[in-house]
Amino acid sequence: MLEISLHSHLGDFTLDAHIAAPGGVTAVFGPSGSGKTTIVKTVAGLLTPDKGRVVVGDSVLFDKDKRIDLAPNKRRVGYVFQDARLFPHMTVAQNLTYGGKHAHARLIDLLGLGDLLNRRPGGLSGGEKQRVALGRALMTNPQILLMDEPLAALDARRKAEILPYFERLRDEVKVPIIYVSHDISEVARLATTLVVIDGGQVATSGPVGEVLSQPQTVRLVGVRAAGAVIETKVAGRLLDDGLTELAFSGGRIMMPGNLGKIGQTLRLRIPAQDVILSREAPQGLSALNVLPVQITGLEMGQGPGVAVGLRAGKDNLLARVTRRSVQRMGLVVGQDIYAIIKATAVGPEDVGH
Repeated sequence: MLEISLHSHLGDFTLDAHIAAPGGVTAVFGPSGSGKTTIVKTVAGLLTPDKGRVVVGDSVLFDKDKRIDLAPNKRRVGYVFQDARLFPHMTVAQNLTYGGKHAHARLIDLLGLGDLLNRRPGGLSGGEKQRVALGRALMTNPQILLMDEPLAALDARRKAEILPYFERLRDEVKVPIIYVSHDISEVARLATTLVVIDGGQVATSGPVGEVLSQPQTVRLVGVRAAGAVIETKVAGRLLDDGLTELAFSGGRIMMPGNLGKIGQTLRLRIPAQDVILSREAPQGLSALNVLPVQITGLEMGQGPGVAVGLRAGKDNLLARVTRRSVQRMGLVVGQDIYAIIKATAVGPEDVGH
């Protein structure tokens, strides 16, 4: 269990954040200047709050009332920064073992570093450097791992290369992770718990699928980033068409590409702006995915948009339409309608393993 309660004044900025998460990957998401990095620096002991409490499992790292404030080197915190910060004069092997050799062989295999051990950082790609930085942090045997925008400096191709390693880390290494990011696709793929920070305060938090599917979340993450996350299983393939059939509680959907082995679980982020609504079962459309859904919520935006919460089976979806469409279609909470999703609406970055 992770417990963070912080109150700090930093010039004109006030951070008043309260976070509780059951381990796994706790993603902290929000705009620049909202307090995300301040949170991870405080957990690491690099900043001291005016008051609060930081607890990881059974370890109390900070408690103002009890006058507990462990030094950074006593907190057993692994920290991965936006830039890898490797020692340029050392080989990869030497960088990895600089702080310790915990689970040395296993981590080298997990992060795919075996072929890099004799190279120096100057000859590595950005993604390779971040994998080495991650391995070095884990070999110190931390009780918590802090990752502050670790992929922000990478282009889309390098991100695609490294994200599967991060997914393996989440699933196989039982170390709680605080993951700071402003990229909602990363958060949707990796997080178990999502904490949205706005103006130094926690605007909303909870399981990532629940938080992202709430119509009220749209104004916090932005209309282009809004979208629901669902768990699916690979049910089949249409080899001639290059499509994969995915099953979830609300039915089956088709997505392009060979997305995994039959029976494999995939996490899918469906952008709200790519979901079309219809009062009747549509006919003659090119879209392959038509799902019966029920409206669970309507959230009016400040502009012409409306976020529509939808229930498909036991899962939640999200659509964004205009006020005019809501009025013209007579949409109300509890109404049964149809959600239409183009097979090409979900990009590779929105499919997690």
